[in-house]
Amino acid sequence: MAESNPINDTPMPLMAHLTELRKRLIWCLVTFALAFVLCYHFSGDIYRFLAQPLAAIMRQRGEQPHLIYTALYEAFFTHIRVAVFGACFLAFPMIAIQAWIFIAPGLYQNEKKAFAPFLIATPVLFLVGAALAYYVVFPYAWEFFLSFQQSGGKDSMGIELQARVSEYLNLVTKMILAFGICFELPVVLTLLVRVGLVSTAQLRKVRRYAYVAAFAIAAVITPPDAITMLTLAVPLIGLYEISILAASLMQSHRRRLKDKAEAEAETEAKPGPAKAPEPPERLPHQAEAQPQPPPQ
Repeated sequence: MAESNPINDTPMPLMAHLTELRKRLIWCLVTFALAFVLCYHFSGDIYRFLAQPLAAIMRQRGEQPHLIYTALYEAFFTHIRVAVFGACFLAFPMIAIQAWIFIAPGLYQNEKKAFAPFLIATPVLFLVGAALAYYVVFPYAWEFFLSFQQSGGKDSMGIELQARVSEYLNLVTKMILAFGICFELPVVLTLLVRVGLVSTAQLRKVRRYAYVAAFAIAAVITPPDAITMLTLAVPLIGLYEISILAASLMQSHRRRLKDKAEAEAETEAKPGPAKAPEPPERLPHQAEAQPQPPPQ
């Protein structure tokens, strides 16, 4: 019977693998270089976009938005890092495509279909996490930090924020990347369940420890205030529960497919009812002789 789930199992020499890998790496590097040049050209606009939450809070407090740099080369290298940060975002789709082109020939058709949802969910979840950090966490966190400023007077010393461009970029990029990576939790756990390293029963069993870990991770990543910590810890807990639900649905679907395949295999292997043998066909000269009447 023909194989319904074929794979290209033709042996491939090591040099052919290396040649193919080099080709994919060249595509990735060229894409990243072009994205870097483009992002460096617009690095000022990208940095202003990243600084917009802080600028909005400073305007609300009646302050003139500003950042400083204290080294001659600091502003230049800040633009370089902004360009690298933007290029990573722009080049990621091409990098993912090239990785898929390199890996896909070694997968069965059902494995390709199984990995397709993860390829779509990975960038979507990362962008959701980054958007949560930018639009929700940053405004609350920056307002909390700016509340510690004090106006100076005759008998008191003023405290005023003088944020450096490099330090602000470090904080912003770290939080955006951290939120985006944390939101990949459903993808990671579902993949672990699919390959059999963990089960949904194990995930439910360690649920309480996962909740504690979510708050610990949020406390390390976010600024030290309760509101911003909750904005990461609560979504992490929700994503953990979504991971368990998605893994359960995936296991149920695989179980149904397995039961269906086993039922079809049993049906094909089961012999049908035996038929009675048909009598041999009689030839004309073998026809039964009709009984003759007795003589009178």
